[in-house]
Amino acid sequence: MKKGLLVLMFSLMSLVLLACGGGDEASGEAEETEVIGEDVEGATELTFWTFVGQHVDLFRDSAKRWNEENPDRPIKLVAETYPYDQMHNNLLLALQSGKGAPDIVDIEQSKYANYMQGEPQLEPLNEYVEPVLEDSVTSRFEMYAKDGKYYGAPTHVGATVMYYNKEIMDQAGVDIDSIKTWDDFVEAGKKVGENTDAVMWNVGTTDYLMDFFPMVSQRESDFFNEEGEVTLDNEKNVDTLQFLSDVLYKHNIAELTPGGMNQTEEFYGYMNEGNAAAVLAPLWYMGRFIDNMPDLEGKMAIRPLPAWEEGGDRTAGMGGTGTAVTNQAEEAELAKEFLAFTKLSEEGNVNLWKVLGFDPPRWDVWESDAVRQDNEYYDYFGEGIFDMLLEVKDEINEIQLTEYTPDVATEYNTNVAENVLRQQSQSPEEALKEAADKIRDMK
Repeated sequence: MKKGLLVLMFSLMSLVLLACGGGDEASGEAEETEVIGEDVEGATELTFWTFVGQHVDLFRDSAKRWNEENPDRPIKLVAETYPYDQMHNNLLLALQSGKGAPDIVDIEQSKYANYMQGEPQLEPLNEYVEPVLEDSVTSRFEMYAKDGKYYGAPTHVGATVMYYNKEIMDQAGVDIDSIKTWDDFVEAGKKVGENTDAVMWNVGTTDYLMDFFPMVSQRESDFFNEEGEVTLDNEKNVDTLQFLSDVLYKHNIAELTPGGMNQTEEFYGYMNEGNAAAVLAPLWYMGRFIDNMPDLEGKMAIRPLPAWEEGGDRTAGMGGTGTAVTNQAEEAELAKEFLAFTKLSEEGNVNLWKVLGFDPPRWDVWESDAVRQDNEYYDYFGEGIFDMLLEVKDEINEIQLTEYTPDVATEYNTNVAENVLRQQSQSPEEALKEAADKIRDMK
């Protein structure tokens, strides 16, 4: 299927979805709307769309700081929160029609390629991005770039780490700092099984971002190459999926994740009761522990991922939202400057941690005292979070995103993981080749 036809079909599908949603106009109606700076005289209005209500907290704080520091150029920020699919569909329709788009918008990383086709209808941010790249995890900016132009400001690094239950690991007689490689992890898992009532780990089947993809990325592999060709069924990916099968059925150190993924109530209860010793997840998953697993406070420790070999990469950047300025912004320069103030400045990056609990893209902030002050994350996990991140900051590989990335996610979450990990009806090689061929046929 050609790219132009794909965009057309997506647009038609979006129209159908909107029609089924109650007859909203193309711009849709937000679930929540908040106005910051409404009472400020002479303020310029900027609209902001997001699909994550928590992100409004960051922009609310930033708008107030902006108005305090720029009394001659105040803004009135209209922040609108939409359901995930509705927002992305509405945005695509608005950009294609040339009207109805917001000034500033959050775009989830797997959707970004839809807005990069042809001439992007987003404003380049190079004048604000390039000065901070030297002190940032650059791979997180490259996801939102095309032809040397940067169109998105990342919300976090999403450094994937291993969370260990120290109580279980101590009971098993395992020093978590001795786990350097995945082979070490397997041997530690055997001790957990022999000496405790827990398993070492869980393997998910409905969210490839929570084990398969980060483990692939840390091997410098991906699902597409730089030319956009499908590499889903390459040798490293097959070997990685075989490893996930082996920890379940050969080494017997893991169980399938209750609920299919580690962001379900079923899993939270399971983990909170001490049924597993480790969780693989991005750093932003800290908030899931705090909100859903209160009994583990003081028991969890954060460490880098085991490497595939000594000296190999020990993390990967997973998940992410790039915030952009659309070309329909009437005050585009003001919108870009405010976005940079919110997410690219030093204070903005500090607030990504303080307000949202995210690992900010600027690693120079990781060295500052501002991110080392006591808060609920240190109370729960202890100190050393940013020291650990500084160790692995150069081990986060770039991810190749295409308009077919969501299709890979669908294939893995619905067919590959089900057939290989749950049903054991296909080998990793068979399942990944079948999925890769389906993606190739879409092009």
